[in-house]
Amino acid sequence: MNYFVTGATGFIGKFLLERLLARPGAQIYCLVREGSREKFDALAERFGDEAEGRLHMVEGDVTRPGLVSDADLARLKQAGIDHLFHLAAVYDMGMDDETGDRINNEGTRNTVQFAEALGGKVILHHVSSIAVAGDGYAGVFTEDMFDEGQDVSHPYYRTKFQSEKIVREECKVPFRIYRPGIVVGDSRTGEMDKIDGPYYFFKTIQRLSHAIPKWLPLLGVEGGRIALVPVDYVAAAMDAIAHKPGLDGKAFFLIQSPSPSVGELLQTMMTAAHGPEFARRLELPVVSRVAGEVTKRFGKLIPDGMKRQVSKAIGMPVSVLGQALNRTVFDDKQARAALEGTGIRCPDLRDYADKLWQYWETNLDVETNISPRLLKKLQGKVVMVTGASSGIGFVTSKKLAAAGAKVILVARTREKPEATQKVIQKAGGEAYVYPCDLNDLEAIDALAERVLADFGHVDVLINNAGRSIRRAVFESLDRFHDFERTMQLNYFGPVRLIMKLLPSMSERKDGHIINISSIGVLSNMPRFSAYVASKAALDAFSRCLSAEVKAKNIEITAIYMPLVRTPMIAPTKLYDYIPTWSPERAANTVIKAIAERPKSIATGVGTAAALSYAVWPKLNDYILSQGFRLFPSSAAAKGMKEGAKPSVEQVVFSNVFKGGHW
Repeated sequence: MNYFVTGATGFIGKFLLERLLARPGAQIYCLVREGSREKFDALAERFGDEAEGRLHMVEGDVTRPGLVSDADLARLKQAGIDHLFHLAAVYDMGMDDETGDRINNEGTRNTVQFAEALGGKVILHHVSSIAVAGDGYAGVFTEDMFDEGQDVSHPYYRTKFQSEKIVREECKVPFRIYRPGIVVGDSRTGEMDKIDGPYYFFKTIQRLSHAIPKWLPLLGVEGGRIALVPVDYVAAAMDAIAHKPGLDGKAFFLIQSPSPSVGELLQTMMTAAHGPEFARRLELPVVSRVAGEVTKRFGKLIPDGMKRQVSKAIGMPVSVLGQALNRTVFDDKQARAALEGTGIRCPDLRDYADKLWQYWETNLDVETNISPRLLKKLQGKVVMVTGASSGIGFVTSKKLAAAGAKVILVARTREKPEATQKVIQKAGGEAYVYPCDLNDLEAIDALAERVLADFGHVDVLINNAGRSIRRAVFESLDRFHDFERTMQLNYFGPVRLIMKLLPSMSERKDGHIINISSIGVLSNMPRFSAYVASKAALDAFSRCLSAEVKAKNIEITAIYMPLVRTPMIAPTKLYDYIPTWSPERAANTVIKAIAERPKSIATGVGTAAALSYAVWPKLNDYILSQGFRLFPSSAAAKGMKEGAKPSVEQVVFSNVFKGGHW
């Protein structure tokens, strides 16, 4: 079969192309604007050999009458187009009327006329939206319903309603209409192209998950129902329904049914973020209705300029707030009936929320607040970050790149730092990948030689890569290798790298070495003898070196990090309930160290612990022994189920001594 697709380079488009290319012999013609050639090339690269000779670019634009040139139209008519998928549209809750009319309405009218010009047996597949139900419709909205007197005054609602109306009233070829809900990422991988819909709330969820301990229950609001749908289901459903006979003239809601409430959505994403639970959610129907009306009237009365300022202040379009108070229930009965027997069903958000969250944190959470002072200080600087593929190193690398630094990403494998590199480049930063096993001294030598050959020098070295082992000494009597491998990565590796980069720093009379140490070096935490000893060794080496390089304008900074919620601590489930720093806060501390070049940075608890050990060593031992008793090496050692909530005693102790690696 032959297909013509508008909006093929968009988010839904590339997932639809994946489905169509899976059909043997399919030839796909993609309408591509002149400014989107690179996007089409990226599509061809994405699908590789599968697209070779089957994916064709047709230059044109939906805002242009006829869409394509006369020559291309003749070529397409000769080929014979069986299905025309119209995906090109603007989805932007902050859009203006002129943009909506030009692209959504006139673009659809031009596409309808183009479908008729193609002739043959073409079927038009128009991608509409649940937005046709308008703003504030209360009750069940079925797939057979369309013009029910609903409020469509907002530019997005209005143009999606009117564009569907154009298809219904003006199209002379068979058509089918698809109404996706709020599209989120791929349920298999989490892939998403922008911050939209529920993603606007992810940053707040992230901050709550780090600021509020998991054992503290929250009070939430139930709110309205949010018609979510993962993009892979939208593409799969459209592909299946398009090829099923007898469905012309029908509309299909593509949503999760039943849709989650606001409260369920927030709890699901909070769980994915390892945050606390909502002990109870209150249903406030009267408040919701009043708030909805206020939001709607606010949108109508406030000038566009002020709306943009408010949107910037709250971090989302004002109209998005209304979605949280939605009172519409969408009935997708026709879609489910059409998909019966295909094996295609919309997955439940709870089954893929973790993938959405992980992809957002890795690829979309790129906002950084960089001060002008730091921008000036870091512009063009060469900064090497070890352990750059996750946790502190990953977030620090993003912030450094945003400040204008050339970031050298060092990690054991190539795959993860390359993903980091893509995130940085997408945000306009500069990053370079140098895989290296920091357990291998010869590999470290080769790394340093390659970097110096490529860049000439390194301005800032951040020794962040590390390994942590939580095991008591009596449980390690037959595990001496734990101490050897921890010392290798946490001490010998950084020392070897420092020694290789020092000569160039000395020659330039400028350099900064930052060692990510641990609060355990100051507090002597039990069960971390292997880890703390390796960090303490690097600390002692650096203190001795510091005096030797002072005259050469080389500074060495130790950051005694408290417990940070990174993949390194994930295996210890008890840490879900213990106060921790977020990777962002840890990264900000590293950035501060680069800006100020201090001798060391420590938390108040860490400094107090070091003072306590110096002045009252026996009292210090007594306190630490209580922590050793309270926090067993494993859940099984205490007869607890894995992931069980901590006792009141554990909660109090961990909050008094915040940041400790108990």
